[in-house]
Amino acid sequence: MEIVKTIPEARELVKAWRGQGLSVGLVPTMGYFHEGHLALMRKALELNDRVVVSLFVNPTQFGPQEDLDRYPRDLERDVRLAQGVGVHALFTPTAQEMYPPGYSTFVEVEGSLTGGLCGASRPGHFRGVATVVTKLFNIIEPDTAVFGEKDFQQLQVIRRMVRDLDLKVEIVGHPIVREPDGLAMSSRNSYLSAQERRSALALFKALKMARKMVAEGVTRADEVKRAMEEAILSHPFTRIDYIFIGEPSTLEPTETIGPGTLVALAVWVGETRLIDNMVMEL
Repeated sequence: MEIVKTIPEARELVKAWRGQGLSVGLVPTMGYFHEGHLALMRKALELNDRVVVSLFVNPTQFGPQEDLDRYPRDLERDVRLAQGVGVHALFTPTAQEMYPPGYSTFVEVEGSLTGGLCGASRPGHFRGVATVVTKLFNIIEPDTAVFGEKDFQQLQVIRRMVRDLDLKVEIVGHPIVREPDGLAMSSRNSYLSAQERRSALALFKALKMARKMVAEGVTRADEVKRAMEEAILSHPFTRIDYIFIGEPSTLEPTETIGPGTLVALAVWVGETRLIDNMVMEL
């Protein structure tokens, strides 16, 4: 596995692969890999001859009071894990490489896809995401890019951006990878104390309860939401940021819930903000 740190190095590597007629996949990450990341890498390897994993903690998607400085990092471990999966290259640029002095260009998706859910509580977050992903697409020029469905809103924003800007890349979503007890895998899970880790299960339990209610014929979104709120807040250390019930393609809220409806939530567990989601099925 090659490790490239600069944009020219990454472009030269991909150019050499293209010269051999090889397809290229990209998995954008912020590092501190867990099984969820590795599943994305394996999917990209299924779909492409060569795979680049970008590892970049992107400062433009963090707010002033967020966890940019303490976001978990372990490059040596990440290199070992990516190599073990069979990734061909790790792209590890610095912030200055991606945003040199005088940088002033950003990409923004407007409307319902970014106005609610995480966009409401993290203003500017998706502008940072769209900008860095556009830059990565321009640098690597992948045939496919794989993203996790845990960050469902991010996935929809990127799909819309690719459509609107006529970018030549196929976006592939990968199902949420969970711990054995159901907690969605996240690099931020490492922040949780043992007690908070137990309370963090409230997210998955609430989603399963919502699915059960829908299967039993409950159609009012407000009724499902109230039940979820009560269930989550019955666990210590929890504070709800949002519970969203609506259309998965537009992220518009709906009053009626049924098969195909997205239920997504963000919950603070202690000082850690976690997200999860589930599409309702019968």
